[in-house]
Amino acid sequence: MLHTEALVEALGGKKVFKRRIVNVDQLRETVKAGLPYASLEALIGKFGLAREEAAAALHLPQRTIARRKKEQKLQADESDRLLRLARVGAQAAATLGSEEKAVQWLRRPNRALGNHAPLDLIGSDIGTRQVEEVLGRIEHGNIS
Repeated sequence: MLHTEALVEALGGKKVFKRRIVNVDQLRETVKAGLPYASLEALIGKFGLAREEAAAALHLPQRTIARRKKEQKLQADESDRLLRLARVGAQAAATLGSEEKAVQWLRRPNRALGNHAPLDLIGSDIGTRQVEEVLGRIEHGNIS
């Protein structure tokens, strides 16, 4: 399981949150209240994702993203999906050794995932669990 620090960093860290988030309870409450829009921008930048890729993975239409940018805050369900993407991205980076390798892996169809790209499955909890299981197998030396 990833440390809270890695998740917070993937979402922009203290610069975005304007405070230190040091434990999972603080992170959960922050997600429940709605993450700052800047956390989406930080995640896109950190992993070099195209805005369209992130929007598709989060099931957010471009118009909704534009509204959230204006409001400077995501809704709780959107924040939860963004946290899920951050969690998988951080796990992939830790497992594969770099953010660049992680995003390449996330984009590439994977036979263990029914030839779906991991990024395409992150929009649902069950898909995310499948992706995390494959990353776990890779981490433990099993080919996936």
